[in-house]
Amino acid sequence: MAYSNLIREEELKNKVASDFFSNYDTTQILGDVDFCVATPTEDESTETQYFLWAEAKKGNQSIIEESISQLILTIGKARTFEDHLPPAFIGAFDTSKIGFIPYNSVHEVFYMNDFNWNVTPSDYTTKEFLIVLDFVKKSLYDNVLIFDLDKDKKELEKFIKTNFKLGKKKINRIKISKNNFVVIYQKWLKEVKPTIVADWDAAKNKGIFDSDFYLADLLSKDNSSIKKKLQVLLEKTHYTLRRGTDELGLFSSSRADFNDGQVAHKKFWNRYERPPRKEYWDYIINRKDLLVPQDIRERQGSFFTPQKWVELSQHYLAEQLGEDWQDEYYIWDCAAGTGNLLNGLTNKYHIWASTLNQADVDVIHERIANGANLLDDHVFQFDFLNDSFDKLPCRLKEIIDNEDERKRLVIYINPPYAEAANKKTLKGEGRNKKDVAVKHNTYQRFLSEIGIAGRELFAQFIIRIYYEIPSSVLAEFSTLKILQAPNFRDFRNSFRAKLGRNFLVPADTFDNVKGQFPIGFFIWELSKKETFTSTQSDIYDKKGIFIGRKTISAIENIPTINDWIISTRKRDNETKIGFMSAKGNDFQNTNSNYILNNKSQLPHPRGTWVTDKNLIECVIYLSVRHVISPTWINDRDQFTYPNVSWEGDLIFQSDCLTYTLFSNANTIQSNKGVNHWIPFTENEVNARDCFKSHFMTNFISGKNRLRKEADLFSTEYKDCNPLQFSQEAETVFNAGQELWKYYHSMPDSKPDASLYDIKMYFQGTKVLKNGKFQMKSESNDTVYTKLIKNLRIALKTLATKIEPKVYEHGFLKK
Repeated sequence: MAYSNLIREEELKNKVASDFFSNYDTTQILGDVDFCVATPTEDESTETQYFLWAEAKKGNQSIIEESISQLILTIGKARTFEDHLPPAFIGAFDTSKIGFIPYNSVHEVFYMNDFNWNVTPSDYTTKEFLIVLDFVKKSLYDNVLIFDLDKDKKELEKFIKTNFKLGKKKINRIKISKNNFVVIYQKWLKEVKPTIVADWDAAKNKGIFDSDFYLADLLSKDNSSIKKKLQVLLEKTHYTLRRGTDELGLFSSSRADFNDGQVAHKKFWNRYERPPRKEYWDYIINRKDLLVPQDIRERQGSFFTPQKWVELSQHYLAEQLGEDWQDEYYIWDCAAGTGNLLNGLTNKYHIWASTLNQADVDVIHERIANGANLLDDHVFQFDFLNDSFDKLPCRLKEIIDNEDERKRLVIYINPPYAEAANKKTLKGEGRNKKDVAVKHNTYQRFLSEIGIAGRELFAQFIIRIYYEIPSSVLAEFSTLKILQAPNFRDFRNSFRAKLGRNFLVPADTFDNVKGQFPIGFFIWELSKKETFTSTQSDIYDKKGIFIGRKTISAIENIPTINDWIISTRKRDNETKIGFMSAKGNDFQNTNSNYILNNKSQLPHPRGTWVTDKNLIECVIYLSVRHVISPTWINDRDQFTYPNVSWEGDLIFQSDCLTYTLFSNANTIQSNKGVNHWIPFTENEVNARDCFKSHFMTNFISGKNRLRKEADLFSTEYKDCNPLQFSQEAETVFNAGQELWKYYHSMPDSKPDASLYDIKMYFQGTKVLKNGKFQMKSESNDTVYTKLIKNLRIALKTLATKIEPKVYEHGFLKK
């Protein structure tokens, strides 16, 4: 059975199809998907059901998760799942192995917000590929099945026979499951929704979504809804809207009809078997958030809390409040969504859940009917940021009004995370979401206490709880802004409570959240007035495994690294040699700090001119911002104003100059102005002509550089000793010199070429969908590839040497 590593990809696909999938249809071609396995159909009008979409790779060295990530990008780019029902599995294979992963374990990746699906799927270096790869790895831990095509032949055949329903020749009605209900919804939007008579924009503003109609259809038998507590019910030939929805003026009456006599509706649902199996009902109802339109999810900022973090948070609550806390305390989730944060709680008589949308209340009521351990009367619609507490259920209101009982109330929430502006609006690419924050009563009432933090919804939730439910216990999920962000200084001055047990987890483990930063769970005792200074947080990885602890400190009244670099501006008689982007004080802004020729090239106003008088400070700034790689754990760590020890550390200074000269932070281009950043002489690199500037080599050699003992602001230049370099820095210079010499051996080389120009020359550019050009990540020139690799290795070693100095000189606090 073993296949030769020399066979071509097409031959491999043919052999795999013949050896393992001969009873299936493997002839269909779906765009750029390499390999499809489908059930044979006798009637062309019958919609095809697929068992497998797979990526094929020649040879035996492919990595399954990388191949599957490429497949996901291929599917997402073409939106293949919008025109075809998704398969039971996606997978990948090469000449030695095959891997399967259930489609439903990764289908959420196709609905990520602000994701660029137009990248080349086979380019493994794009940030989009790395995002998907990280997502796939997380899913692979628990879901992947990998078989050796030779050694595991019998097991593989058994797996296919069991899971691919061998022998079924024709499918009349397609079963609905947690694997495909979202994709069927996408098809329903195109085929059924346009035939329903409704003012959808007005309905959406009132919290009634097309997904409510879809659920009414989905959870039905004989074309009538079987779940009577849904927002919308299907009644054979029309929909009925509950709770006087017609009074909102969204529909002509309490019923919604079809504009085509229900023809499209009947045609669509004839394909599917309704209702789904009962074991899927609670999952589908609970994951209604996957059916909410993207703009609503962004505006409301609500994110589904993974069950492993729900369980972990309840464990921490038990450690903080005692093992019997559920019987001794009351619990209110005032941002409950579909109620999954309350899963696992036992005393339903002590639990209340409220949420903004009545549709979510209906979801929880349906979950109660399916066995969720809550009380119908304790679940209610409530706009926490606007409504008066007079609207609360009587017993909950009594607890809040009674100081002794209020001390035994736990506000247990994963509040919505949305803000008035995001990266798109700041770049002018999107519509500002100012009304997200400022329209709420809570914002207006507490603006003076929390300042700019008030534009974030979770901060509004917390501050209202703090002032209006005093002495309670607050257990909340949020970002670390509440502890660290400079914009939250006013908030921290007002919010004074004792922080107890807490932990950090990766943000991208939450649905609809992307980015590498931490989300924390924090337990606050509001009865104890303390100003937060620092805490030790437990850290868990994506699998829920404890990986260590981290000190988190509030950097209050401490100057930042940007305060430091600002102090180097406007020195007498300075000569400008470039402009440095200097944005933010934390790791999340690392990629926004770099050197270019002119201020006019910068997409934002934050930066400083690099001159002959502040060059050392600027290269130190760039180096300390880049030598430590950003991770999800350090993402919010703040860089601070250094102590004076750096001034006497001459090797540290020359290391930083070296790092900046040869790193990606140096984006000087010779066609944008005179290149003052060439670190070699013409003779050292065999240049074809003279350089326009010898500033950098003169600076290194000691010419026109201020003596160390001279006044920092003196206008008098004196020759001094050449800079001294560490062995690691010299290795970087040697690697860089070989790269420059190779470039200048090219017949069309330009004498004043910068590092950026050299990389552009060998790597070339590609055109993005928006028409802009971008440097390619690789080169076809093998000599260049080896030289640039050597330079990167040397830079990495130098970065490791600089890293401890970042802490020693006070740029970062341990």
